[in-house]
Amino acid sequence: MSRNSVAVAVAVALSAGLAACATPTPYQPNVRGSATSGGYSEVRLEADRYRVTFAGNSLTSRETVEAYLLFRAAELTVQNGYDWFSVVERDVDKKSRTYVEPDPFYRPWYGSYGFWRPSWRYYGRGFGWRSWDPFWGDPFWADRVDVRTVERFEASAEIFMSRGRKPEGDVRAFDARAVIENLRPRIQYPAPK
Repeated sequence: MSRNSVAVAVAVALSAGLAACATPTPYQPNVRGSATSGGYSEVRLEADRYRVTFAGNSLTSRETVEAYLLFRAAELTVQNGYDWFSVVERDVDKKSRTYVEPDPFYRPWYGSYGFWRPSWRYYGRGFGWRSWDPFWGDPFWADRVDVRTVERFEASAEIFMSRGRKPEGDVRAFDARAVIENLRPRIQYPAPK
C-alpha cells in the first residue's frame, strides 16, 4: 500500500468516526458500545404489559424520541400477536447540562502582565477629557466564555396490549399496525456496517 492510500484510508476512517458522533440517535436497541448512544429498551411486566423506553442523544429532538417510543410500542404489540395497545402511563425526562468554558485564546488575567489592563485618557468633543478603562465592561476587553446547554430526552411508557378492535373514544389506545404504517417513513435506522 502506498503512503497516499494509507493517508486516504485514515482520513476516511476519521471522518466516519466524527460523523457517527454528530448524528441523532437512530432507531436501534439501547446497547452499550454502539456507534451512537441511546435507543429503545423494554421490560416485560406481565404477559400483556410492558414498560418501553427510548433514550436519545443530545442531537435527538423530543418529538423524535416520542415517535420512536410509540413505534417500538407498536412493534412489540404486533410481535406478541396483539392488535392494539393502550398507553397506561407515560413520561418524558429532559436532562439539561450547561457547560461554561473560557475562551482558550483570551486570558487577560494571566500571563506576564498579571492584573494589568490598558487604560487611557482622551478628549471628546463636547465632553472634555474622559478616561477609558476595561473594567467598565467594554465587550472588546471583557472576559470571553463559551456557554453551551446540552439537552437529552428520554421517554418511557407503560403499555397494555390487547387483541381485537381498539376501543372507540379511548385517546390512549392505538392500533399497532396503523402506528407502524404512519411512523415508518420518519424512522431512521442505523447505517449498515
